[in-house]
Amino acid sequence: MTDNIKQLNIGLVMPIAPIDGCSSEHWLDVKRIITEAVSSMPGYSSNPKIVSEGDSSGLIHKRIVEGLYTSDLIICDVSCKNPNVMFELGMRLAFDKPTIIIKDDKTDYTFDAGVIEHLQYPRDLRYKSIVEFKDLLSEKVRATYEESIKEGSPNSFLKSFGTIKVASIKESEVPANEFFIETLKEIQNDLEIIKSSRNAKLGKNPAPEPRTRLERMVFNSLLKYSQDKKVSVEEMTSIKIGVLLDYVIIDLQDKGMTPKDPQLLQNAIFKFFDLVT
Repeated sequence: MTDNIKQLNIGLVMPIAPIDGCSSEHWLDVKRIITEAVSSMPGYSSNPKIVSEGDSSGLIHKRIVEGLYTSDLIICDVSCKNPNVMFELGMRLAFDKPTIIIKDDKTDYTFDAGVIEHLQYPRDLRYKSIVEFKDLLSEKVRATYEESIKEGSPNSFLKSFGTIKVASIKESEVPANEFFIETLKEIQNDLEIIKSSRNAKLGKNPAPEPRTRLERMVFNSLLKYSQDKKVSVEEMTSIKIGVLLDYVIIDLQDKGMTPKDPQLLQNAIFKFFDLVT
C-alpha cells in the first residue's frame, strides 16, 4: 500500500507574526488546520512547511526563493494582506506553478489576485466551518496538483494573459566535496559568531550583530585580530584602516575565500566600529 503513496512537497506562504488583531498563536492554529487538511488526502502524503523553513542553511531569502520555486504546490494565505505574503505570492505566480490561495472572511479580495479563486475560512476558526473548509482544501490540493502534471494543462495563471515566457531559476551542479567544504565554512563562521557573543556576555570584546554574510566574515576577522594582537576593540579604532583591511583580506584568504571588492570589505570594517563604539 505504501508504494502507492505519493509524497507531495507543499510549501506554505502565510503570516506568522501578529497582524490586524490576529496573534502568532492564531497563525499556528491556521497552519495546523492546513496540515490536517492535506494529510487526509487519499494516495498522498505531505508535511507542509513555511517556505522560509527550508532544510538548507544560509540566507533566509535564498531559502524562501528556493521554497517558492521547488515546491510541488504552494498554499498561500492572504488573510490580513501581509506585505511579505503578497510579495511571495507574486513571485510564485511569476514561476507559473500550482498555487492555491486561501483567506479568512474578514479580508477583502486584492485587485491583482482577485481573478484567482480563493478558498475562504472563518477568522474565528469555528469548528463546523473549519471542518468544511478542510474538506474543500484537501480536494482542491489534490485536483490542482493532478491537473498540473497533465500534459498541456490549461490551468495556468499566466496563460490566461496570453503567451508569456515563465521565469526560471538557473540550477548548477556543485561537486560534493566543494559543497561540504562550503557548508563547513558556514558552520565555522556561525560558531565564531556564537563564541564572540558569549565572550561579550562575559564582559570581553563586544560582538556586534552582522546583517550580511560578508559582514559576518569581516566581523569574525576583526574579532580574531583583537584576540591575536591582544588589543581591545576600542583600541583598534586607533589602528590605520589599511592595516585592518590587509589583515581581513589575508584572514579570508586563509579560510579559502577570495575577496573581490576591497571597498566592500572596508565598508564592513567601518560598520563594525559604528556598532561597537
